[in-house]
Amino acid sequence: MKMLRKISLGTVGLWVGGVLTIIGFVAYATENATLNLVGFFYGVPILLGGFALKAAELKPVPLSQPTPPDVLQQRQQTATPIQNQIRQDVMRYRYGQDAHLDSSLESLGLSPSDEERPDLNSLRETVVDGAYTLVLEFYSPLIPFETWEQKREKIEKFFGPNIRVELSQPEEDQVDVALIAAP
Repeated sequence: MKMLRKISLGTVGLWVGGVLTIIGFVAYATENATLNLVGFFYGVPILLGGFALKAAELKPVPLSQPTPPDVLQQRQQTATPIQNQIRQDVMRYRYGQDAHLDSSLESLGLSPSDEERPDLNSLRETVVDGAYTLVLEFYSPLIPFETWEQKREKIEKFFGPNIRVELSQPEEDQVDVALIAAP
């Protein structure tokens, strides 16, 4: 099941639909009625579905750095269900969403409009003070860091229980939200 999260259903639909449609055209040219029907009646709708999925596709968020084995072990021992859910959700293909965590950012008051919404560019896993930490790396040129700091408690409650939040700004338009597992 984990492997399916890494595969674009839109790409699968385009390939399968494209192959079946080509088979249908070749079968039509060679007057093979059975393959012709299969190619047109299955291939064209699957191909169109693949195009629709590709148009609505949201690509997985990459890791900004590989996760070391000791951090993976710490994740297994102390990660909260919310941390695991966030990591799994943003690291797979999504369909019909504008951005990763868009509804969460809206609920937190950090997405007043689609243009101002911060973009989740990448994430990384680390250990802070002996606790598993999931760091969400946002590109946030239109939401000032001071606004993020004002929302820190709200972010903590939103992603909690058992989560402590630390915010940092490594670059001017970058905001890192560290979700730290708290016992």
